[in-house]
Amino acid sequence: MARFNALEEQAALAALHEVCACGAWARRLLAARPYATADDLYAASDAATAGLDAADLREAMAGHPPIGRPRPGDPASAREQRGMAGAPEALRAEMLELNLAYQERFGHVFLICATGRTGEQMRDAVRERLGNPPEREHGIVRTELGKINRIRLARLVDAPED
Repeated sequence: MARFNALEEQAALAALHEVCACGAWARRLLAARPYATADDLYAASDAATAGLDAADLREAMAGHPPIGRPRPGDPASAREQRGMAGAPEALRAEMLELNLAYQERFGHVFLICATGRTGEQMRDAVRERLGNPPEREHGIVRTELGKINRIRLARLVDAPED
């Protein structure tokens, strides 16, 4: 925590932007520094995520690539989507179709905390969530974003010093 708390403001903002692409979220966490413990940081993240409006959520989701297509050179998304890495071509093709259907229905990328999930589990989740009413899906997306942010924050504060 001490290393994160001591980061110069722009460096801390950049590090937080790597966790979540939403500027409002990052600024809220930055404004609450210093944090006594990682749990305090996670609680601040949860509160900031809960306070995001629709535009903030869209900004956050824009920072996440579709499941099965991590951004080249983005180790976080590749690591988080590891369950799709060795998936059979048929499953990858099905995920592409489901991602497109989800995006058409809800207007944004399918967001799920993919860490530790298999390709089949992610496929099943998108299938299930396609039937959700938009209000319910909006709440699920916020919850999933919170989980992802916590995992990424843990990596940020636990990263070894250079």
